[in-house]
Amino acid sequence: MTVLRYLLRNPLSMFGMVLLVGFVVVALFAPLLAVPEPYQISPYDTPRAGFWAQPQPPSDEHPFGTTQGQFDIYYGLVWGTRTAFKIGLGVVLISVFVGVLIGSVSAFYGGLVDEVLMRIVDVFMAVPILIAAMVLTALLGKGLVPMIIALSAFGWMNYARVVRSEILRVKEMDFVHAARAYGTSDRRLILQHILPNTFFPVLVLATMATGSMVLAASALSFLGVGTEEGYADWGQFIAYSRNWIVGQGDNPFAYWYTLFFPGMAIFLFVLSWNLVGDALRDILDPRIAK
Repeated sequence: MTVLRYLLRNPLSMFGMVLLVGFVVVALFAPLLAVPEPYQISPYDTPRAGFWAQPQPPSDEHPFGTTQGQFDIYYGLVWGTRTAFKIGLGVVLISVFVGVLIGSVSAFYGGLVDEVLMRIVDVFMAVPILIAAMVLTALLGKGLVPMIIALSAFGWMNYARVVRSEILRVKEMDFVHAARAYGTSDRRLILQHILPNTFFPVLVLATMATGSMVLAASALSFLGVGTEEGYADWGQFIAYSRNWIVGQGDNPFAYWYTLFFPGMAIFLFVLSWNLVGDALRDILDPRIAK
């Protein structure tokens, strides 16, 4: 009831939830909304209406038009929703696991362990994530899995820092000292007593980072080191519009659809996760008056 009351009082949070649910529905029903062609090896391979360079405007057959190379924008956006969830949730889950593990060990044991692990975190944080991920993806090769690995390799540090700061606060509380006095093992103390009382900031951070990881993955695809050509990926469809942002002659907006639809999909997806993250922060933080 508290969550429902909060959402009803906050139109932006409700809007974010509705947007996110909408993307979930599109991802779940992608095979019905955009039926794959019989000749496709994978449903994520976007069908083509031909091979000529000039994009074609929206029509009955292609509601959002086609890109250069005649990839169907509507099909790419629908199946690209599944790609976005795979990237966002995959990167965040791996990053949270690594970050929570390192942050917990660092804060709980302290001393030399804390010093070494935090210096490793500092080294990783000194490298711009997009540049580092671009280099690693180029080494691993194109594809969804290499992109997830590359973004995860440089996306765990904030979780480690947040968990460390929360554990340093919680481990000095009376209930932790009482559990230690009863002879509770370190593993049980961390998993059952400390982490459950420190996890809500990580949850909020993870929710907001999901959209950011999709944005970073789109940038990699735009730069040509993301998914393979024709894969249903919003960033790659933005790349297809690169040569058609400005139309020809007296009609500069002739190919507006090549940029508008994939750009709007990325914008709304990132916005939905940010709004949901704000809502979770306000709902879960006991210091904020409900």
